[in-house]
Amino acid sequence: MKNREIAKALNTIADLLEIRGDNPFRIRAYRRAAQILEDLQRSVEEMSDQELLSLPGIGKDLLTKIRQYQREGKMEFLEQLKREVPEGLTELMAVPGLGPATARLIYEHLGIRDVDALERAAMEGVLRGVPGIREKTEKNILKGIQILKRTRVRRPIGMVMPLAEEILEALREVKGVKRCAIAGSLRRWKETIKDVDILACAEDPQRLIRAFVSLPSVERVLVSGPAKTSVILRDALQVDLRIVQEDSFGSALQYFTGSKEHNIRLRELAQRKGLKVNEYGVYRSDGTRIGGETEEGVYQALGLPFIPPELREDRGEIEAAMDGRLPELISIEDIRGDLHIHSIYSDGRNRLEELVEEAMRRGYQYIAITDHSRRLAIAGGLDEDRILEQIREIDALNKKLNGFRVFSGVEVDIMNDGRLDLPEETLSRLDFVIASIHSGLKQSSEILTMRILKAIGSSYVRMIGHPTGRLMPDRDACEVDLETVYREASRTGTALEINAFPMRLDLNDTAARRAAEHGVKLIISTDAHLKDQMGYMRYGVAVARRAWLRKEDVLNTLTLPEFQNWLRNRKAPHSLIS
Repeated sequence: MKNREIAKALNTIADLLEIRGDNPFRIRAYRRAAQILEDLQRSVEEMSDQELLSLPGIGKDLLTKIRQYQREGKMEFLEQLKREVPEGLTELMAVPGLGPATARLIYEHLGIRDVDALERAAMEGVLRGVPGIREKTEKNILKGIQILKRTRVRRPIGMVMPLAEEILEALREVKGVKRCAIAGSLRRWKETIKDVDILACAEDPQRLIRAFVSLPSVERVLVSGPAKTSVILRDALQVDLRIVQEDSFGSALQYFTGSKEHNIRLRELAQRKGLKVNEYGVYRSDGTRIGGETEEGVYQALGLPFIPPELREDRGEIEAAMDGRLPELISIEDIRGDLHIHSIYSDGRNRLEELVEEAMRRGYQYIAITDHSRRLAIAGGLDEDRILEQIREIDALNKKLNGFRVFSGVEVDIMNDGRLDLPEETLSRLDFVIASIHSGLKQSSEILTMRILKAIGSSYVRMIGHPTGRLMPDRDACEVDLETVYREASRTGTALEINAFPMRLDLNDTAARRAAEHGVKLIISTDAHLKDQMGYMRYGVAVARRAWLRKEDVLNTLTLPEFQNWLRNRKAPHSLIS
């Protein structure tokens, strides 16, 4: 929890420095340090000064600020910046797409310092009186405000899951707790979460409730009772703890996991069978209880096999269960490699050897190093000479490895006209080429689709990275004609990515399911820029499970020899699209 608090403070510093017009490299350093702290597997409180200084991007100045926050709960530099920057500007900057320069202009010309006033001004056309703001700018600001409002209600799962897991771990350590589990949309691994539901049964419920409301992350208690206690965390997330009886834990877990639509269908099925199902159990018409201690028992009592939580969205899962058609879903244990990883050659934070060590620790058989190409200069993109240098280092590294393979690769930028950022001669030297769009995401659907189709048409592109370009919570998916992309990807044998980076999850579950229906092969990868971010794989696997994907639908479940064989098979001829 302390890591995230410090990271939030560092990101706020970066925001305020942006408003002040500070050095962009300094701003980026604070943001990178914040990301590193968020992704650490250990708390900074457990780490020595030397261990923190060994982290990429953490110098003596940042170390001093981190330790000050540990001691005092604040950073003096941050407090100083808050005094310098007009109050309200940081709230305006929370609007996706509204940069610091524009926020300052709006403040200076119109005195606007909150989002509601900004929305009114945009709807009334008042913003067009500010230099540089036109009708299109107003529309984009309104769109950003809608995104902001939506994300204040629901947050990306990657922000919520670590918080919930810390609370769950703390509650499980309370003496006398028998069972404790996450429920709700978080257990179904929905990509955005409104609040957290936790179920527990304990010998002494009051002791558990006292421990819950006393957690360091709790800001205030909304309600505290024998059955339900609700709190608000410091970052404004609501967490509900429900105390249930042990013999009803399974039925309560099923009921509070949801979804609402899934549960309605279960109740309808129960009624047809002359049964009643609720959070306490499954009952015959005479009141005899026939299930409830376990979730499996609830579904069994209704004549169904166990339905995994990720499928419980009323998308045909009950009919499939009744007909014996439920897929055997992919699991994290099926993953054999990560094929989208950045190293210190571009904007990653780890050397190749460190990435290999982490991958082997996770039981993988291979990884692909896919640093950015030259056009993405802000990310230290590689030109042809640097790529050849990296290939030589990878070749030397592979000679030392036994039973593990590092594939040379690149994430090549798809330019605005659909051309790739590197010549074919360079791409032909690489094992694994990802093509991605990083700019021009507001172009028309026709142009965006054309760009992806041209990339798919390259004989050397094996995967399209984060195909819709979304970046939660700030940027929605761009307007790509995915149906056309699926057809061409299927025809050429080009894989599409499920990008597991928790702010992307791109393709999402519905798009990934549709891609598989077209016969497209998917690859789940983390887009890791730090070795610890390889742990994001679980978010991508969750998307795949919600998409009903099986092991055979995902290419990086292949063993090393199988994947090498897939790489050797050339793609279909070039697309006819010019």
